[in-house]
Amino acid sequence: MELATDRVELSIYDGMGELPHFNPELDDELAIAAVQDWRTQLQAADGILFCTPEYAHGVPGSLKNALDWIVSSGEFMHKPTAVISASPSPDGGAKANAALVQTLRVMMAEIADGSILCIPAVYNKFNDRSELTDLETELALSSLLASLVSEIDIER
Repeated sequence: MELATDRVELSIYDGMGELPHFNPELDDELAIAAVQDWRTQLQAADGILFCTPEYAHGVPGSLKNALDWIVSSGEFMHKPTAVISASPSPDGGAKANAALVQTLRVMMAEIADGSILCIPAVYNKFNDRSELTDLETELALSSLLASLVSEIDIER
């Protein structure tokens, strides 16, 4: 968040743990409040930035569950979206990244080539205070944010 320019306001969605297990029978006009909140925040955003770890070569189940709740409601249709994966592995969570990008593209998210990033050996990139210390990663993150902002500007 510290790398964002003054033009960018980032907010973190912290309600993923409140989303119930996806059940299409509960997905109607009276959808669960947590689901409505998730959808409302996505609709209000000009762009979306996902940052995910990789578990067992895929995205965490809670993230996939959150996406399942919005597959048919259209919040990602043509919405500029960026994807970051981070992992202690040398490939930076590339399998989770690819799976997430594929899912989001099926949902019609707009993901530019410059809006995808894998961060390898993530534990070596931060100090004891969780501050980013790796210049190469800082530059890559700044470039990704610039790409996302550029896509948002094009959409406006």
